[in-house]
Amino acid sequence: MSLIRNARRLLPALLISLLSLQSLAQEQIVHVLGAKKHDKSKPLSKMVRKRPTPAVEGTVVEHRVRLLPLPHVKSPATKPSPEIVPQPSAGPLDAVVLSSFQGVGRGLGYITRSSPPDTNGSVGLGEYVQWVNQAYGIFDKTSGKLKPIQDLGTGHLETEILDGNQIWQGFGGKCEFSNDGDPIVIYDKIANRWVMSQFAYSKPPSPPYAQCIAVSSSADPAGEYSRYEYDFNNFNDYPKFGVWPDGYYAVFNMFEDESGDFLGTKVCAYERRKMLDGKDANMQCANLYNPQYSGILPADFDGTQSSLPPSNSPEYFLGIDANKLDLWKYTVDWDDLTKSEFDRTPVKIPVASFEFPCIQGNKAVSCIPQPNASTQQLDVLGDRLMYRLAYRNFGDHESLVVNHTVQVGGRTGVRWYELGGLAGTPTIVQQGTFAPEDGLFRWMGSIAMDKKGDMLLEYSVSGDSVFPSIRYTGRKRGDAPGAMRDEKTLMAGQGSQFSTKPNYATDRWGDYSSVSVDPGDDCTFWVTGQYLPSTDTYRWSTVISSVKFPDCQ
Repeated sequence: MSLIRNARRLLPALLISLLSLQSLAQEQIVHVLGAKKHDKSKPLSKMVRKRPTPAVEGTVVEHRVRLLPLPHVKSPATKPSPEIVPQPSAGPLDAVVLSSFQGVGRGLGYITRSSPPDTNGSVGLGEYVQWVNQAYGIFDKTSGKLKPIQDLGTGHLETEILDGNQIWQGFGGKCEFSNDGDPIVIYDKIANRWVMSQFAYSKPPSPPYAQCIAVSSSADPAGEYSRYEYDFNNFNDYPKFGVWPDGYYAVFNMFEDESGDFLGTKVCAYERRKMLDGKDANMQCANLYNPQYSGILPADFDGTQSSLPPSNSPEYFLGIDANKLDLWKYTVDWDDLTKSEFDRTPVKIPVASFEFPCIQGNKAVSCIPQPNASTQQLDVLGDRLMYRLAYRNFGDHESLVVNHTVQVGGRTGVRWYELGGLAGTPTIVQQGTFAPEDGLFRWMGSIAMDKKGDMLLEYSVSGDSVFPSIRYTGRKRGDAPGAMRDEKTLMAGQGSQFSTKPNYATDRWGDYSSVSVDPGDDCTFWVTGQYLPSTDTYRWSTVISSVKFPDCQ
């Protein structure tokens, strides 16, 4: 009888466990969802008449990043920090700055309304489009000036910075009426199109949460766009996108809601061909609801039509782990969902040991010092790989390059990697930690390769005597493995991000910067990042620069 009573007592728990396993199994399959809505926009020239009233000085919205769990990290009190010896310089850097001009921010008279700026941009055939939190600008890449857009209602040429949701005018729903940021702009080099995306959650502030994606109908970023809204029941934070021949791929850090617990990572593929044609397009997603796997990026194609990934190549995803990188492959079949496959067991690639930066009690804290601001340090965001994961096919080999921030003694440095062997056994081709022994902190990097295999690495730098600035380094393909050349300053900051008011959390910096490669010559790097022209609260500026190695023609 006691056995029967125990069985009866345990049965509900057993059923709950079985149901939980079934639910987990359902979460783990690749599932397909259509867009909640889609349409074709008018050209920007026809929507510019509906632009909102210019902003006035007021409260700044702080975009507090949702931190990710760190994998297998032990307190420094119980685990000695790995001794990282930065590689010696490979020599003087001969990469030349071709142009430099002010991006969206105080330098152009833009009244900043959010922090951090989430600075990113991409370069096309004639324009550079930069998108920061809540605003974007279309720049003529030759003159460096905002591109005039003719208002067809008045005939006037408008050169204003546009609100981020300007592109969604007339679309309706959260995409049109929210302007929540976390933007990404990518130039699809394969099709000569623009891809613009940001999340939307605030109007109304309740589920479902939206990811808004717009794909241009031509190479003109001020032309028509096919617009899509995709919905999620949980909050889709920190979206990052990549272009691949068979789809636009994205990664989201999923949280229960805007302030809830971290659930895991969602990887998604969007039906690129149909989006390019302006048709109804599906997305296929898989859940990696395992806290160990976080800080993941999708590969983003660099190159030309002659250097596409091999036929039927899967898309690659890379995540950060304890002294290793995790690589996943995603194969999507748009005609038969049962043939789509996302292998949830990653290839674990050992790397040189490192310590996650700025950890106290297994939690990440702000740690970047600034001059004259001892009570306010900056956020390092060292819990994830930094955007982008740049892919190239050189014909005889494929490469991925990526970076993240690590602790180097009492400062931070940028760890970077080149991966190869993607079609077989993925391996580290070379790796390095860029952290010159000058006591300065380097973080918030972005890296890419040109068609010659030369690399450019851009990052923020700050210290007790150096205002937060933008610098860069690089290497040529024949340089000693793992070594970067001497650094150069792209933009010297003239102030710290600081406030004596207790209600201002002025530690937010980044959350990302951007290096992209010009599709015109496949040589010129375009860089954008954040700096401050004077000590202030949230009154940031950005700069856009082009840099080129002289041996790339």
